[in-house]
Amino acid sequence: MPEPIYAIGDIHGQLGMLEDAIARIEQDGGPDAKVVFIGDYTDRGAHSREVLDLLVKGQAEGKNWIFLRGNHDQMCAMFLEDYPRNDARLLVGYHWLHPRIGGTETLKSYGVEVTDKDRIYQVHAQAKQVVPQVHIDFLNGLSLFHRTEDILFVHAGIRPGVSLDEQDHDDLIWIRDEFLSHQDQHPWLVVHGHSHVSVPEHHGNRINIDTGAGYGHNLTTVVFEYGECWMLDARGRTALAPKKR
Repeated sequence: MPEPIYAIGDIHGQLGMLEDAIARIEQDGGPDAKVVFIGDYTDRGAHSREVLDLLVKGQAEGKNWIFLRGNHDQMCAMFLEDYPRNDARLLVGYHWLHPRIGGTETLKSYGVEVTDKDRIYQVHAQAKQVVPQVHIDFLNGLSLFHRTEDILFVHAGIRPGVSLDEQDHDDLIWIRDEFLSHQDQHPWLVVHGHSHVSVPEHHGNRINIDTGAGYGHNLTTVVFEYGECWMLDARGRTALAPKKR
């Protein structure tokens, strides 16, 4: 691996945690450090707008940052289309403004208060007025994965046994059980988020770095260098080794 590469887990509107993670990365690897953001920038946390502002600014400045699409980013972008759509992977009865999804918190960060008496078309009209086009363009321009020689970064995971170019795009941002239960090796070490755990987990064939920032828990940062993986937090680097089976 020619340079260290950093990855940040699901952010979910947690601006302070994101700023701390970026500061630690710059202290560890310098201002030009390569960073992969694993997706889910919006929803649940209080500062989705500010998170997108920070990421869009970094992109415009030419930071060495790679932005992946999460399922929450897709749901947000679908709602902000000219006619709002609902993601087909959601449970029946769920939608982006459902209390368990977090879209209302995202809209609140833009100054839109959603109540049970509002109709979708009314909320949509307000959202279209206040969400900057640059944020919509950012959400629509996110990558589905980033691959190095040895590592595949993706939001949710991959369907085992299916080549990368034949993967269902929705699987890449939504898959859980079929991927999480698979214990054999993939063509790459898969680094993912989406399925939150209490601490980052290295399973040998995959590393889960979603540690529940959207619920007020930690935002995980990891760094890969010399074929090894470390967690990066306020204490510096701590080795993240595969769990024993």
